[in-house]
Amino acid sequence: MRRTAIPIAMLASAALLVGCGNGDTNGEPAEPEETEAPVEEETEEEEAPAADGSLLIWVDENRQPAVESAAASFTDETGIEVELVVKNFEDIRADFLAQVPTGEGPDITVGAHDWLGSFIVNGVVDSVDLAGNEGQFEDVAIEGFSYDGQLYGLPYALEAIALIRNTELAPDPVPADFDEMIELGREIGTNYPFVINTGGADGDAYNYYAMQTSFGAPVFEQNPDGSYTNEVGMGGDGGYAFAEWLGERADEGVFSTDWTYDIAVQEFADGNAPFTINGPWAIADFTGAGVDVAVDPIPSAGGETAAPFVGVQGFYVSAQSENALVANDFLVNFIATPEAMTALHEADPRIPAFTGGRAGRRG
Repeated sequence: MRRTAIPIAMLASAALLVGCGNGDTNGEPAEPEETEAPVEEETEEEEAPAADGSLLIWVDENRQPAVESAAASFTDETGIEVELVVKNFEDIRADFLAQVPTGEGPDITVGAHDWLGSFIVNGVVDSVDLAGNEGQFEDVAIEGFSYDGQLYGLPYALEAIALIRNTELAPDPVPADFDEMIELGREIGTNYPFVINTGGADGDAYNYYAMQTSFGAPVFEQNPDGSYTNEVGMGGDGGYAFAEWLGERADEGVFSTDWTYDIAVQEFADGNAPFTINGPWAIADFTGAGVDVAVDPIPSAGGETAAPFVGVQGFYVSAQSENALVANDFLVNFIATPEAMTALHEADPRIPAFTGGRAGRRG
């Protein structure tokens, strides 16, 4: 972390030295000898010592330019060099788990919040101190990078699946009811009223989860404050109702086990369905195919709010970093800024986790 020179005031006291003579010949006391007041030497304020250490950061190609810009500002202000290593995002988790225990690997890496469990179990990640500025981030983002009340990463973006609409085929927002949306899709007259990744015969609970929660059947029950319990919530009446609805719609051809991710993306991109459920990572595939899209909330199938899983992207600090304080300073004061967060969003558009203000204070 940057070192700041703190001037120390030196306090001194001086005694007036009075020379007491033996008196002159007429008995008058001798005049005291004049003494010069001590002269304080002017000293220059001590300059901050040069910064020590360096940082190694793993990023993927998409986020490299944004992190590179923040790193340049960090080096200019602190003198600490930052090296970026560009890696495939799919490789980062495994490489981090393999290298950190050996003392290798980066000081900081970009990553997803659902890596945290394995990082904690393997002891490869350090905590991050936001200096009381957690309120500058979405609550769900802080929760995503927290374990047992401790924050283990700096969140920067959120992602969730949603209903994606082909605006040429369906110019108006979809109905709030899922079955009504399917009827609208049939009226439009495309090959399918709707497509979704079902993961083939294996199923895909992630993409279907919003429909499941609309039946009041989440994976775990929640406390009144929103925290999760260990009680499974997808059993009981809500879970059975969702299963029955799912079977009925499959029999009607609304869902198909033939639909993998690639097939669902291609069918929507080819204009063979007006609606699909997917995430922000698929938007480029659709717009690249010339499809104008809009994003709507997923309609409710069971009467309650359809609540998909939320993913969080952010930055981790290695538990073996020799510059953990420097890494924390870089994240809090140079990544958690409006400028850096805007650059990250422009490089890889996702919902920002940072809500305003500067998360840290430099000084």
